[in-house]
This record gives sequence, structure tokens and C-alpha cells, in this order.
Amino acid sequence: MTHHTLDHRLTNYFSEGVFVQKRLAVLMDPIEHILPYKDSTFAMMLEAQRRSYAVHVVNQGGLSMRNGDVWLQSREVRLFDSTQHWFDAGEFEDAEAISFDFIFLRKDPPFDADYLYDTQILDRAEARGVRVVNRPAALRDANEKLFTSCFPALCPPTLVSRRPEQLRAFVAEHKACVAKVLDAMGGASVFRVDLGDANTNVIFETLTREGRRATMIQRFIPEIAAGDKRILMINGDPVDFALARIPAEGEFRGNLARGGTGRGQPLTESDRKICALVGPELRRRGLWFVGLDVIGEYLTEVNVTSPTCIRELDAQFGLNIAGLLFDFLEQELT
Repeated sequence: MTHHTLDHRLTNYFSEGVFVQKRLAVLMDPIEHILPYKDSTFAMMLEAQRRSYAVHVVNQGGLSMRNGDVWLQSREVRLFDSTQHWFDAGEFEDAEAISFDFIFLRKDPPFDADYLYDTQILDRAEARGVRVVNRPAALRDANEKLFTSCFPALCPPTLVSRRPEQLRAFVAEHKACVAKVLDAMGGASVFRVDLGDANTNVIFETLTREGRRATMIQRFIPEIAAGDKRILMINGDPVDFALARIPAEGEFRGNLARGGTGRGQPLTESDRKICALVGPELRRRGLWFVGLDVIGEYLTEVNVTSPTCIRELDAQFGLNIAGLLFDFLEQELT
């Protein structure tokens, strides 16, 4: 993939007799490396461009703070809905955070120290009136695995522990289980552990780093065969269709990144009940764009950092989910 350099400014529009430029900055993984046909952040940026925003991208490491004021090292991009040539880019420039209408924080996990510091820096931008999506404090507080503990009645039996003996006892009780680390995504470091598995000890030693890292284990949900449903939530309200990610043959993980197949389907009554219980807490925290993971009738994760599946659902049902997000942001947060 190649891109060209922009040689002029973009996306001014005429309003009430004066030129006004709306500006969006997106802190994300390098745009050169995304897969545009399936990237939800790219869908959001395309929608912003359609709405006459000047769209800027920021790499991790591009945030700085001078005397309490937040600055971004960003470059403006022009976007194309193409798998071969999806952007042209300007030069990197420094700009104050307050010069942007919105800053989207869409960096993929892991949620490491650098990510934590970025949320703390963006706290200061938010305090100056910049609208950061999702709210930085909410991202810090809502670990995508642990956040499910706010809704224990919706979840399968779950244990979080650093102690391998506790994890082994959980397997002895529930027979078939799934264990995972707390800071990964896309099915990384997720193991199925069954009673009698000869690899049980080494799995727990590896996941916990010999008792030094917290690990989540849940009872295995057989309904995974019908798909791990991703339900997208905008300001606590669900999109009407979910993407059921069906595991590939010989695989128990439905993640698209692990070969799963995405099959759209209307929300079930059970899905809507889960959304109705989770939604108010999302609104309260300022988690405006979230992806719930539901297997069968159980909530398994609450994805808050960079939820995906916009493009798949848009394509299957003729939706514009990013448009719904911007409708909310522009109507309620401006």
C-alpha cells in the first residue's frame, strides 16, 4: 500500500456566513497497518470525513503536555474506501488538543503503562472541554474482562486469581473451562482447560506467570458453537443486529482474528435484556461506544477500548453504525 502527501488543507464548510472547520483526532494504531475493509476505526473516520471533519491521526507516543495543556503530534489524512489505497497523509504537526472537536481514543490493547499514561494526559484535555471518546477515566476503570463483574447475574461462573491452585480447583468444580489473561484481545492467550487435561499445570503457570499475574477463568459455554455474539452499544443502547462469530472447525474461539466467521443476526430477547441491564452503567461512565460479547445467554466481556464489527454489520444489513455514533455525539455532546 502506498500513500501520497496532502498539499492543502481539507474539509472546510460554510456555516452562517463564516467558514468553520470541524476537527477530529484519532489516537490509533498506525493507519498504514490497518485492514480497511474490516476496521471499525476506519469506518468512524470515513463517516467523519463525510460530515466535513478534518480527520487527523495520532500514533501512540504522539501526546505531550506542556504546563498542563495537552498537545497532539498529528497528521491530517484524506480517506478512500479502498483496500489498495485508503489514505493520503499530510506532514506531522503539533496542535493543541483544544483545537479538536473530538478526540477518539481507539488504540488496540494491550492496556499497558503507555496506554494508562495516555488516558491520564487526555484527562487534562477533557478538563479543558475537549470531548474524548470514550472517556479516559472510564477506559481506565473498565477492564474489558473485569468489568463483567459489575453484572454477576449475567455471567457464567467466574474466578479471577493469581493462584494456580485456585484455578485448578475451579476446573475440578466446573469440568470444562476457558482461561484468559486480562489485558489481551482478539482471542490471544485464551485457553480451554478441561478436567484431566495433562497441560493444566503448565497453562496456569504460563497465564499467571508463576503466580504473578491475575487470570480469569470461566465455565465453558457450549453455545459458543452457535457463535460469540458482538453487540455494539451507542450511549448504552444496542444496535439492532449482532455479529455472531462462529468458530472455525477444530477451534473453540469465535474471534474473527482466529478464523471465525461473522454471521449477522437480529438481537434476541435475551440479548436485549442483557443490554437493558448493562446500558445504564455505560451511559453513567461515559462509555459511549462499547461492544458486548455474549455467548448463549451469558455476558462474557465488555469491550471498551476499540470495539470492532462495524463494517461487517454495515455490509450485511445496510447499516451506518458510525453514522449513528456521530448522530449521538453531535446531538448530545456538543
